[in-house]
Amino acid sequence: MFLTRSEYDRGVNTFSPEGRLFQVEYAIEAVKLGSTSIGIKTSEGVLLAAEKRSTSKLMVNDAIEKISKVDQHIAVTFAGLIADSRTLVERAQVEAQNFWFCYNRKIRIEDVTQSVANLALQFGDDDVKASMSRPFGVAMLFAGVDQEGPKLFHLDPSGTFIDCKAKSIGAASDGAEQNLKEQYHDALTIKEGLKMALAILKQVMEEKLNSANVEVVVIKKGTDANGRAFGDFQRVSNDELEQVITSL
Repeated sequence: MFLTRSEYDRGVNTFSPEGRLFQVEYAIEAVKLGSTSIGIKTSEGVLLAAEKRSTSKLMVNDAIEKISKVDQHIAVTFAGLIADSRTLVERAQVEAQNFWFCYNRKIRIEDVTQSVANLALQFGDDDVKASMSRPFGVAMLFAGVDQEGPKLFHLDPSGTFIDCKAKSIGAASDGAEQNLKEQYHDALTIKEGLKMALAILKQVMEEKLNSANVEVVVIKKGTDANGRAFGDFQRVSNDELEQVITSL
C-alpha cells in the first residue's frame, strides 16, 4: 500500500512511487527565493557577480556579503537561505585550510566542492545521531583557479555538482541563464566577462543596478615559478563597478 502525498513530503529520504524526493525539490525551490548570482569562467580567470538585496532602508549595505573568500584562490557565492550558506561556507574554508596544513599546497576547487556536497547529503543518513534533519535550502557557485586552470562549479541542494563555463542561480536565474547561453564564448577576457555579468544583472534585477547593490569578485590566473597556475582573489571596488555600470 502506497503512502499518501503528505507522508512522502515528511520523509527527507523517502522516494515517492515516481522516484521523487519532495523535500529536496522544495529545497531547490527555496533557492529561487534568493537574490541572483552569476559565475563566468574566462580565459584569464573566473569571476562571480552577485546581487545584494536589501529588505529594509535600515539595513547597512556593507554588512550584506554575498561572495565569500574560501582561500586566496577560491571564492563562493550562494542563493537561498543565508543561515544554511554560512554552514556550508565554513565547511569549505576549514577544508581548504586543513588541506594546506597537511599537504603544503592549495586544494583543488573540485575537492572543496566535493567536501561541501558530502555535507549537503548528510540529511539522508540513517545514523540517529545525524544532526541534519532536512536538506540545505541553498545553491552555491564555487569559483577559482588551481593547477588545472580556471574552474567554476555549481552545487544544488541535492548534493549534485557540475563543472560549468557560466552559471546563474537565484530568483532571476532563468532569464540570466538564457542571456549567458547567447553571449558566452570561450575567448572571453575578465573585462568582457565583468561587463557581461553586470549587463545581465542590470536586465534581470528588480532594482536599478548600482555599486551599492552588486558585489563582484575576480580570481585572476597567474603562474608560479614551477609553471603551475594559481589564483588571486580580488574584490572589484565600487569605483570600478560604477565605471562599468555607467558604460552599459
